[in-house]
Amino acid sequence: MRIRVRRRPRSRRTALRTGVPLTTLALAVAGCGASVTPGTTTTSLRDTAATRGTQSPGAASPTPSPTGTGTATATGTARTTPTAAATCTDQILSGMSTAQRVGQLFMGGINAAKPDQAQLRILRDNHVGSVMLTGRSTAGTAATRKIVDGFRGQADRVGGKQVGLLVATDQEGGKVQVLNGPGFSAMPNGVTQGKKSPTMLRAEAAIWAQQLKRAGVDLNLAPVADVVPASLGTRNIPIGSFQREYGNTPGPVTSHTGAFAAGFKQSGVLTTLKHFPGLGQVIGNTDTTANVVDSVTTSGSASLDPFKAGIQAGSPFVMVSSATYNKIDAKHIAAFSPTVIGQLLRGQMGFKGVVISDDIGNAVAVRSFTPAQRALDFTSAGGDMILTVRPDVIPAMARAIQTRMGQDASYKAKVDASVRRILDAKHNAGLLQCG
Repeated sequence: MRIRVRRRPRSRRTALRTGVPLTTLALAVAGCGASVTPGTTTTSLRDTAATRGTQSPGAASPTPSPTGTGTATATGTARTTPTAAATCTDQILSGMSTAQRVGQLFMGGINAAKPDQAQLRILRDNHVGSVMLTGRSTAGTAATRKIVDGFRGQADRVGGKQVGLLVATDQEGGKVQVLNGPGFSAMPNGVTQGKKSPTMLRAEAAIWAQQLKRAGVDLNLAPVADVVPASLGTRNIPIGSFQREYGNTPGPVTSHTGAFAAGFKQSGVLTTLKHFPGLGQVIGNTDTTANVVDSVTTSGSASLDPFKAGIQAGSPFVMVSSATYNKIDAKHIAAFSPTVIGQLLRGQMGFKGVVISDDIGNAVAVRSFTPAQRALDFTSAGGDMILTVRPDVIPAMARAIQTRMGQDASYKAKVDASVRRILDAKHNAGLLQCG
């Protein structure tokens, strides 16, 4: 993801884009009357006649039929048996149109501080199932929750029940902390976090996760599992120059990414290991530079240890980078590589969760590809969720995927498998209503 240096409120810039129905957004942002009650959905412009659910975002789903039971933890996050998740996912998936299925493959960026109305329409009209809060906001937890509760109302409905939006953000710490203000801690950067004991970091991470949960966020696009060698240090532009790394060797990075993720899991917020298979050995930043190459990392490198450990611990999401790894697959950037995603991540490491791209909507690393090519190359390689900070590229991407689905049965099956993984993650976050 592109990194923007946090500024003082008086000079801050925001680069966020969101998906909120216009009437809902006006109420949410202006604060006219009472704020939206957490979990109470507002009327979607696409489905005004449907009955609205009242489940709180992130809360446990109602207990399904005896074929699959779900129980709520003390934090309110749904903890389900595989049978329950499968039953609920099958129920939702079978009722989805092709356009709705394709919409679940996208996470569109929205401005955390000042959502753009045109971008909201794009997300709504394309059935986009996940939203990323981007830029910088100093509004605090309560104000952020009001905005989030507003745009949750535009989520699609299947069989009369809402398929909840998955709301994410970049909340690593240091210069990479989107949400700030009252109720949010000033999180230290990765290097500083790496100097804490794993026990202390886990405890602090649980608090940071509670803050995100109060703001209505379900998923943190963190922790950073990249290992930046001391010999490279700040010359590593994407990670080292911003002090995002937990350490310079695999050991501390493994222990601290694990502690960070465990703290978030404890508080009921999902996490994402990034940027597979690692950005620690590169110089350029894929957000701002084309042809970023890692000529060191192999499929057996020790720098993959943090990812292996995180996957074994049950990480629900892994973000794939847009660099090229010459010793793994020199012909494709990682996000478009069947070798990186299918063979290494899925096969060798056994990852069964959601594979999300780094930003492929605005990053310079992918600008030589059309939006349609980016979407098809990522999903064909085995990727599940397309992250774009630019919602305006989503219509072209969605059309390309739908067209290919109509032409290629094996590709359609691959898309359905991706949607299933995404819905499973949503079910585990308490975002699906089934039964």
